[in-house]
Amino acid sequence: MTEETGYSVAVLGATGAVGEQILRTLEMKDFPVKELKLLSSPRSAGKKITFRGEEYTVEEAKPESFDGVQIGLFSAGGSISKELAPEAVKRGTIVIDNTSAYRMDEEVPLVVPEVNEADVKNHKGIIANPNCSTIQMVAALEPVRSAYGLKKVIVSTYQAVSGAGYEAVDEMKEQSRDVLDGKPADPQVLPVSGDKKHYQIAFNAVPQIDKFQDNGYTFEEMKMINETKKILHENDLPVAATCVRLPVETGHSESVYIEVEHDAPTASELRETIGSGGGITIQDNPSEQEYPMAVNSVGLPDVFVGRIRRDLDFENGYHFWVVSDNLMKGAAYNSVQIAESLIKQELIK
Repeated sequence: MTEETGYSVAVLGATGAVGEQILRTLEMKDFPVKELKLLSSPRSAGKKITFRGEEYTVEEAKPESFDGVQIGLFSAGGSISKELAPEAVKRGTIVIDNTSAYRMDEEVPLVVPEVNEADVKNHKGIIANPNCSTIQMVAALEPVRSAYGLKKVIVSTYQAVSGAGYEAVDEMKEQSRDVLDGKPADPQVLPVSGDKKHYQIAFNAVPQIDKFQDNGYTFEEMKMINETKKILHENDLPVAATCVRLPVETGHSESVYIEVEHDAPTASELRETIGSGGGITIQDNPSEQEYPMAVNSVGLPDVFVGRIRRDLDFENGYHFWVVSDNLMKGAAYNSVQIAESLIKQELIK
């Protein structure tokens, strides 16, 4: 790769679950990296990470870390993004932020490239990567919205523990061993590490992801509701969400109910429409028990859709099942796709 074609890239949160996937995605997509900086908290600084056969030392993230950096891929928590993203922008970096810090900021585009890639050009230094559960749903919704319009969306999610980080995954595995050995589980992390109570995730389903808001919905549910409207440019679209954590390591699953505005397609027509969307893989053959499953999505960038069927009571109502790797398309892969969109639209100085 010549220096003229490469870009200076910084990965903030390089030692975390999403940071690791960002690096794998940059390698997998042969992203034109001229110079790479790996950044983290002081606790993780000094660690060694190999990228394209070369060993890099992780540095402590500071404002001056972004001097000369063109693209900053942020995944180190909302408070860190709030602190360092403006500093990076001052230094000429375009920040692609994978936290919730800027998603609902009116000045910040919220982008899924297969859905609203044109919004990238509206950035003022920061572009937000949506919530993982939102990304996979809107990818499936957009071709339907374009063809038939949307009147209503209701989603129930079945989300993987890796969405809460390595600590939660370790807790799930430890609890599973304890329960199988006849010992009591000792929850310390889930459903929310900073909340008042913690509950067993092993062999359980916990109907709480993030903290509850005054309206009775969790923050995760409100993220899905508000982000879906922003990405689709449908502020008046009725959206409701119930988000549940399951003892699955990787791969979010969602049961989605929609009502379309016009034409009432057959299930076969809707299947074809959804399958025409970018990044969508249809797995929908009930007679052969073929449908998307979380375990089969791991490590893949696709959004898998199946169980597509009409509602039995409402002619314009439909149900389908959506699965994707929450660390890939739900985070790292989408972030790198946004960076590719910047290059494609010639928006990087």
